[in-house]
Amino acid sequence: MVSNQKLFSVGNFDFRLQHLLVIGVLALSVSISMMIRSTPMTYGFELFEFDPFFNFRATEYILENGTDAYFNWMDEKSWHPFGRNVSETSQVTLHLTAASLYPIFNFGSSVYDFTILLPLVIGSLTSIVIFAFVRVLGGTTAGLFAALIFSISVPIFTRGLVGWFKSEPLGLFFAFLAMYLFVSGIKFNKGKISLIKLIFAGFFLSLGLSAWGGILFFLIPIVLFYFSLPFFKNKDNFIMWAAPAFSISLILFSLIFERTSTFIIGYAGLAILLPTVFIIISGIVMKFSSEPTKIRNCAIVLFSFIASGVGILNSGAIGLPSFRYLNAVNPFLTSQDSLTDSVAEHMTTNITLSFTFLSVFLIFAIIGIWFLFSRKTINLKTDMRIFAIFTSIVAIYVSSAFIRLELFASVGIIILGSIGLTILTQKIFTQNKQNFTKLIFPIAIIILFIIPVTMPENNTWLGWADFSPSILSGGSSFTHFATDDWKDATLWIKQNTPEDTVIASWWDYGYWITTLSERTTLVDNATLIDWQIKKMAFTLITTPDNSWQILSSNYTEDISSYLGNENILKFGGELESEFNKTYLEKFGVPCEQIFKHEAQKLNVGEESCNPITKGMDADYLLIYVAAERIYTQNSNVPFYTLEGGGDESKKTWFAKISNHQVSKMVENDNITPSKYYMENSTLGMLTPFTIFKYVEPNTGRTFDEYSNGLIPVYVDDLKFKDPENDPFYLVYASPSFYNQQAGPLSMVFIYKINPDYNPL
Repeated sequence: MVSNQKLFSVGNFDFRLQHLLVIGVLALSVSISMMIRSTPMTYGFELFEFDPFFNFRATEYILENGTDAYFNWMDEKSWHPFGRNVSETSQVTLHLTAASLYPIFNFGSSVYDFTILLPLVIGSLTSIVIFAFVRVLGGTTAGLFAALIFSISVPIFTRGLVGWFKSEPLGLFFAFLAMYLFVSGIKFNKGKISLIKLIFAGFFLSLGLSAWGGILFFLIPIVLFYFSLPFFKNKDNFIMWAAPAFSISLILFSLIFERTSTFIIGYAGLAILLPTVFIIISGIVMKFSSEPTKIRNCAIVLFSFIASGVGILNSGAIGLPSFRYLNAVNPFLTSQDSLTDSVAEHMTTNITLSFTFLSVFLIFAIIGIWFLFSRKTINLKTDMRIFAIFTSIVAIYVSSAFIRLELFASVGIIILGSIGLTILTQKIFTQNKQNFTKLIFPIAIIILFIIPVTMPENNTWLGWADFSPSILSGGSSFTHFATDDWKDATLWIKQNTPEDTVIASWWDYGYWITTLSERTTLVDNATLIDWQIKKMAFTLITTPDNSWQILSSNYTEDISSYLGNENILKFGGELESEFNKTYLEKFGVPCEQIFKHEAQKLNVGEESCNPITKGMDADYLLIYVAAERIYTQNSNVPFYTLEGGGDESKKTWFAKISNHQVSKMVENDNITPSKYYMENSTLGMLTPFTIFKYVEPNTGRTFDEYSNGLIPVYVDDLKFKDPENDPFYLVYASPSFYNQQAGPLSMVFIYKINPDYNPL
């Protein structure tokens, strides 16, 4: 064949024309991926979303202070007054990898710019790694199809855009590299080479786990694969040492990092150890079983191991995963936690959205699953066929929990679709006749690849990369809008507040404030303390006097009367009187508060003395409002529509999270603020706008009272501005609030929490 023609040799390796084709397709895949992922750069060269700002800060900390300091870093600017043990609660591998690569590949750029480009490069190079992984499963052609599908997959590239210095790009890179080494080591019994591959597979999967907790997904198909191995790969002793080699490697390397060690010592370790021991015991059982009873005896062992695993979990000896991990394997849990539901990326997915993300590649996947389950002879080893089925089906199932996990559906579609296309291609081109079909087939495949990228006009796949970095849009719904309001606001904080200032805000903005302003925050995107977030939601939605008492009180002062006993219990706390009584009876002395940063210095265990009932000790309160300014004919007075994705759009969630009655805060459309909210809630009073009229969209008629279908129109109205008499007073409003231009507005308002306020 022409494709097998030798071009030149390097040592013992013959470089053939087919290798040139492989290199060309991989280069095309990487190039396409880089072009799509770089789209947000047209709006500005910035980090994306929220978490990347903390990851940049952590990387910079390593470069400035060293690795030892990083592993002993108690970040006192996060989660005031408790602090944050960074290495224990972070994606350590992401920070260490970036800090290691920066001195080598920075090419004169700043750390900030380097972390903007790193996910673009790593995410695009993952095309090559997934080629290697799928190539082992289904052959070289399947690997090439997989690389191409990967490069244009919406759920994957949207979580790896330029500036997306978060968990997923590096986590997926290491995970796919680990999967390649794992399946390659299992597929071919090559002694020492297989052993080395399996050990490195465990190493890279542990790195992937440390980079992104979602990589735990890959353990599920591995566990299922382990339980199935003795039933079809039992001809020799190979799997009896191959599986333990991988498992031991994964466990040992995972113990290096604090965060992954909690996984591996608990449920993840149990999940990988039980099937590993099962493989060893079933191998021994089969050796001493007659041929007709091997499968039966192995099935009995399997049943006993599954029962043992269930029993261990039910006994409580091994802790269960956190809610969001349980949610991934049980999508019905989503509606049970308002805090989880409030995160946009945790929104439950639906068929329409799934089809939008997967589009015509579903056709290829259906073909692939049909061939994999078919009894007809196909050029795939049984073990690789089973691993592909397990990985794909589990991936598609897990993706049904919420939108963020649609990424795994893409992984399943990539595997099934590439294998399906490969087998179909082989069957068509091995026919002696049907030349017309051979001509039409590649044209049809190319068209199917192009369709989702270019159609429909207003909702192409490329459009999912076309939006501005969050720091420029404020994370609002105005995705094609860019402004420096947030950068100006954080700079103002940095230049105009004392270094020990504590800023209160909703948790979305915590990383921006800490990183760009270098000031301390109460909550941030790490979501480490659920009750602290719920308490923050409560302060935003309760009355201004209550909020002032909670926010201004020192973290040693009891604020139970302002928070309410019912809410303290609802947030998972204990009533102050009960706590003090129990503590005194148990230890004989009153509780003395020692927080994490103090405990670390004193080398003692920390004791925060029922912190839910204590003040938040804040100095400023920041809110963010996204709106649109409108001018009517014959009038220079601007009107505004809100609900642009800022704090004003989150009032329903604030009410749910903080145990408030939602119907008291919003009208029956679940969006329009009620009169009570506007006049009695802290956020309503801090929002410098008042409803002027309610408008009927179709006719333009205005009304003084709300009814179904009407939209509120606002005028600007600053309520808190008196430093002598108000609990909060405005000290800064970002430029968009003052300019007179029509269109989208991204407005940051910073209020001083008045230390001299005297509530009646």
